[in-house]
Amino acid sequence: MSDSGRSGTVGGEAAGRLRPRGLVDFRGSGGAPELLSYPPGAVVVVSGLPGSGKSTLLRRWSAAATAVDPRDVHEACEAVMPARLPYAVYRPWARLEHVRWLRAAVRAGDPMLVHDCGSRPWLRRWLARSAGRQGRELHLVLLDVGAAEALAGQDARGRWAPGRVFARHDRRLGLLLRALSGPGGAGAVPEAASVVLLDRVSRQRVAAVEFRSGAPAVPGARTAPAPASARREGA
Repeated sequence: MSDSGRSGTVGGEAAGRLRPRGLVDFRGSGGAPELLSYPPGAVVVVSGLPGSGKSTLLRRWSAAATAVDPRDVHEACEAVMPARLPYAVYRPWARLEHVRWLRAAVRAGDPMLVHDCGSRPWLRRWLARSAGRQGRELHLVLLDVGAAEALAGQDARGRWAPGRVFARHDRRLGLLLRALSGPGGAGAVPEAASVVLLDRVSRQRVAAVEFRSGAPAVPGARTAPAPASARREGA
């Protein structure tokens, strides 16, 4: 990824603001914008490994949109269940509740932020179809921090995904990242109007999102993905 590609992307709009279209890669770059700007009513899916910082980003950005985080659903279900009952018993109900929350939020028509592990393309497709029927777009923000950083994030928050679950997410996310690095790039996620790739450093820079009308990004302002060897260190 060349320096000219990075500056071209950020220069698409006002300094510090970017309206992403197509594939935009800020991994290994100091040029990530402070603000991501999306069309009114857009659905923005934030994906990455457990512990990669998805919930932190959603909290940082939640002033701009309704945020749907499965952790919130988990806690809501847990609050009405007997304390002695393990979560594994009512996990299916919690997952159904999560889908119900998503459906209700989509129907409301407001801009949305969605927490997702990134290994369930059916969920993105369903959200894209549901939003598309209302004339709204789906966008993806993908956190690529590597397995070691994500595991450290789990340690820091004091919650751990089971090893086999984490390994499955890591494998599926790796496949998606390799597809994004291949010919066609963003064509690997055809349901998304844009895919923004962030690493540990660039995720700290993007302080907020907004949802407003405005001119699209300048054509040709998309960046190419970094080499897989530079991205998957520690995975």
